[in-house]
Amino acid sequence: MAAIDEHDSVATAIVLISTKPGFEKSISETLSEMSEVVESMVLFGEYDAYCKIVMPDFTSLSSFILHKIRTIDGVISTTTLTAAASHQ
Repeated sequence: MAAIDEHDSVATAIVLISTKPGFEKSISETLSEMSEVVESMVLFGEYDAYCKIVMPDFTSLSSFILHKIRTIDGVISTTTLTAAASHQ
């Protein structure tokens, strides 16, 4: 998972993922192996998994979601929440 310098100007998003039954864990593991993914987790409730992504800009963020996350086997749909600011 990516290391983040809090002073970098970046595009950050939380992606909520609906999966086919039984794919939650493998999708979360696949996401955690991607350098752009800061955190991934299996969820209980309306969504099955989520990940936090940090990218240099919103164009690369959009491309990553469309071409890397939504194409993972077992992903049914995604909902993306883009961050306005980060407070740590």
